[in-house]
Amino acid sequence: MTSLVIPVAVVSRARRVANGFRARTATEVDADVIIAGRAGLLGHTPERLISAGGATRLMPSRDGWCALTLSRPDDVEAVPALIEEDAVGDDFWPAVQHWITGHDSAEVTERARLLGLPVAALGETPAEAPRVYPFGAATIARSPSRLLVADLSAMWAGPLCGQLLAQAGATVVKVESASRPDGARAGSPEFFDWMNAGKLSYVTDFDDPAGLRALLAAADVVIESSRPASLIRRGLGPVSIPPRDGRVWLRITGHGTTEEHANWVAFGDDAAVSGGLVRGDHDDPAFCGDAISDPLSGLEAAEAVAQSLARGGGELIELSLSAVAATYAELPNAGETHCSATPQLSTRASELGADNGTVEHLIADKHFAPC
Repeated sequence: MTSLVIPVAVVSRARRVANGFRARTATEVDADVIIAGRAGLLGHTPERLISAGGATRLMPSRDGWCALTLSRPDDVEAVPALIEEDAVGDDFWPAVQHWITGHDSAEVTERARLLGLPVAALGETPAEAPRVYPFGAATIARSPSRLLVADLSAMWAGPLCGQLLAQAGATVVKVESASRPDGARAGSPEFFDWMNAGKLSYVTDFDDPAGLRALLAAADVVIESSRPASLIRRGLGPVSIPPRDGRVWLRITGHGTTEEHANWVAFGDDAAVSGGLVRGDHDDPAFCGDAISDPLSGLEAAEAVAQSLARGGGELIELSLSAVAATYAELPNAGETHCSATPQLSTRASELGADNGTVEHLIADKHFAPC
């Protein structure tokens, strides 16, 4: 079984958060499985400066360390523009490393972000608790059980939050675009099933969103993980949807929602580096775990939603992968431990759009149901 080396304090805090979610929802949650589950399913382990998934590298710049993720075809196609070369070969990492070595971290991150690349300077993001804002009228204290959750998120942190709410008894609708489904569908089926089994699959057109607007209006909880502007310009932002008493709107981002941070792309490994969550020290760092800011953020998000529902909801919650990583990075150093686990998968996730009819009936029912 694959074993990840994780700081003791990180595992301990994750277990406390899982215990809090369990106490609020009567749902068994194993923090070790959440942290190490993907590595257990896929046999991934980090190789110090190469992430467990292989798409992110830690590289020294002129004044510090940077992490760059090149997981998507568009990312790879942007490499010549990044390093100011006409072309690069199939093995582009040495050229990228050579370019980064000759520049300061701020220069690296600025140029990469202009190209829409997931990049980070080690320790650039401070720790921050989730931001919670009043958002409509509160209602009675509730658990997630029997609530309707619209999960617009993709990949890992948001879908994990939705999965935990589904385990707590919520009806979770995974929302995808037919033209751009969750990128995790193109990866490991086992991982996708782990994150999305038990959810209803609803396909919609984000550019003609009448059905999606109806779903969001009926939802008790909304989970989103895209750049906020992409929903707002389609009239799908939190203030554009008809209010519902007690609704909790959860926004998970890579680096926050303010100014230029709202447009910065992030994946789990580079976001962890941004928050300073690495093994070793900042002079000689190594990757910690497997895209660790993703599972930690998904767990923290689920607990934040459960806390909000216990307060009566009516709140907008914002958290970022990098700030969650920074929060864990600030924990006192108590040594390291081995973390290993493999999720037990019993059911498959729904095929794309398989449950559209069921979701439309749910929307109709929820519009007339009491909150």
